[in-house]
Amino acid sequence: MRIKLSIAKLFTYIKVNYFNKILKKRNGLKFNKNNLNSWMNLTKKERFNLYKRDSMIYSIDRKNLLKQIRNEYKNTIEEN
Repeated sequence: MRIKLSIAKLFTYIKVNYFNKILKKRNGLKFNKNNLNSWMNLTKKERFNLYKRDSMIYSIDRKNLLKQIRNEYKNTIEEN
């Protein structure tokens, strides 16, 4: 049972890191107050794609954080 769990964790770790690497390669522009004109010069489709990419990154980070919290909670319960 533990072997299956460790294999599943390994595959999810690889999957998450693979997507992060792909998304980081495409991450060419960072937008803030200083380069607002760059953002405004983008087409609607480009802005949508950037927003979609940022949303995927956020969801992946959130899933990782939730997994970490759940694992820590399980470990504290098992210790007690």
